[in-house]
Amino acid sequence: MSRLPTLFVSHGSPTFAIDPGQAGPALSALGQSLPRPKAVLVVSPHWTTREPRVATTERPETIHDFGGFPPALYQLQYPAPGAPEVAQRAIELLRAAGHNAEADAQWGLDHGAWVPLRYLFADADVPVFQVSLPARLDGSAAYAYGQALAPLADEGVLIVGSGSLTHNLYEVRFDDPDAQSETYAQAFVAWVRDTVGRRDHASLQRVMALAPHAARAHPTAEHLWPLLVAAGAAGEHSAPEHIDGGMRYGVLSMDGCVWRAA
Repeated sequence: MSRLPTLFVSHGSPTFAIDPGQAGPALSALGQSLPRPKAVLVVSPHWTTREPRVATTERPETIHDFGGFPPALYQLQYPAPGAPEVAQRAIELLRAAGHNAEADAQWGLDHGAWVPLRYLFADADVPVFQVSLPARLDGSAAYAYGQALAPLADEGVLIVGSGSLTHNLYEVRFDDPDAQSETYAQAFVAWVRDTVGRRDHASLQRVMALAPHAARAHPTAEHLWPLLVAAGAAGEHSAPEHIDGGMRYGVLSMDGCVWRAA
């Protein structure tokens, strides 16, 4: 089997599940173009643990890990099967890289996983499992975490980092999904897009130090690290393709990236 692409997706607000905007159709089209994977591995900031944990759940539940949203969201289910055997392989790789990784037979799919997967694989017929995001990361450590998981892409696994290209919840205009984009958010997105496009992974790992308005775009960086995980899994020799998801609520970029083997 040829090496599978690696993805970074912005999962946005939980309402993305019922309000596809620009990003939903883009992810649906991408999902239809991808080779069918043996399994999907998702790293999301909504499962953050001190040490890496890997979900070996056979039938992962759909976790509605949010509050105060429309009732329709809590009725949605994403009944994809788990991938316990592939998850065990992920544990082996993480341990080989020096991580104290452990299995978790209870974890389901948080909204960072199942919301974008509703568009990528709408039939929920591809096995899915999650790998937790370590709590203490910087750009280099997140990138190395992805590198540890990278061999799975050669084994039929689609590695997905799910976060948010910008994530300042203090400035989100929830009452106006189509609010005019803030200049600082646009500048940050442009820097990331250019840096990824040039395959400058060294600078990408220093995104919080080098990118304009990084501290405002990410007051805390947990939603940014899945980008670095995905880039590390892809490697600097993979060919990046930008996913234009638009800007929602004035400050939440829904952009993503797919890296394909060069």
